[in-house]
Amino acid sequence: MKPHEIREMTIEEIEKYLRELKDKYFDLRAQKVMGSLTNPMEIRKTKREIARVLTILNEKKKLK
Repeated sequence: MKPHEIREMTIEEIEKYLRELKDKYFDLRAQKVMGSLTNPMEIRKTKREIARVLTILNEKKKLK
């Protein structure tokens, strides 16, 4: 998801999206340990997306 799309969301929607990303990251790490991960770059992409969402969430909370 692009940053401008995340900025258009409400704080509650962003927090929900963040939980989904963290669940996805957990699943990817579990797949890596079990050896069934098909695309290792997906872990990196997910971590960066989590960081992006956290940054935007903190920006929105400061403005409130």
